[in-house]
Amino acid sequence: MKKNMNWLLMLSLSAMLLLSACSQSDEGTAGTGEGGNEEAAASIGEQVDYEIIGIDPGAGIMKATAQAIEDYELSDWKLVEGSSAAMTAALDKAIKDEEPVIITGWTPHWMFSKYDLKYLEDPKKIYGEAEEIHTLVRLGLEEDQPEAYQFLDNFMWTSDAMGEIMTAIQEGQDPAEAAKEWAENNTDLVDEWTKDIQPVDGEEFKFSYVAWDSEIASTNLVQYILESRLGYEVTALQVEAGPMWTGVANGDVDATVAAWLPLTHADYMAEFEDKVVDLGPSMEGVKTGLVVPSYVEANSIEDLKSE
Repeated sequence: MKKNMNWLLMLSLSAMLLLSACSQSDEGTAGTGEGGNEEAAASIGEQVDYEIIGIDPGAGIMKATAQAIEDYELSDWKLVEGSSAAMTAALDKAIKDEEPVIITGWTPHWMFSKYDLKYLEDPKKIYGEAEEIHTLVRLGLEEDQPEAYQFLDNFMWTSDAMGEIMTAIQEGQDPAEAAKEWAENNTDLVDEWTKDIQPVDGEEFKFSYVAWDSEIASTNLVQYILESRLGYEVTALQVEAGPMWTGVANGDVDATVAAWLPLTHADYMAEFEDKVVDLGPSMEGVKTGLVVPSYVEANSIEDLKSE
């Protein structure tokens, strides 16, 4: 009888040791299984190396993002300077690899049509409320070239319309051809913009614009209409934001349809307000901020702050 009890005791002890080993094994593998659970558990900052992918350093959205990093106390984060093209390339790669990424973004932009994206909430309103894209012209344009002045004063369209041209360009169409096709498909609106304006005979006209997809679309459109409908010889100069404003203020160029106000280009407006003529918005309800793919768990800029 004693032998049987000893045998049962040893069997019970062995079972307890086996269960304990299995439990320890499960605990040791928790969070490191297949599919990169460790990566999933990492903070959004760790996953993106604490980098926000930006555009050219002269853009107002870059200044606002630098302010956001300071005001939201994102001390570990770095704003990476580059270009609009480099930013969208980084976004495209991240989405194809199903990885997180944080970029400086704005609407209207074709990327919101191509990808499922979202803005991070900005409770401190660093990026302000909705913005507008304004048309600026040089002093004296109304007297020197009243036909162009009147057309630019009439020019007003929507983000959806601009998105059609941007999408066509992004899909490989030449910007000038995309603008021409849109204008020919929307003659009623073009007729409204050019109503009662008499064409000129080959007068020269110069635009300046920044190399953003939205401004490439709008500048090519107004260039096509000025040339095809109003008889102008148009030159469009692609520059950074500072030279774009300076060119209009100095009278070196006649106009730009690429001024983002009141926030993005606020510093330039403060500097050149008395040296340019603001014809008002050609588009309302535009937006800037930090943008992520919809699958990124962060919903607010505050979510980026380290624990």
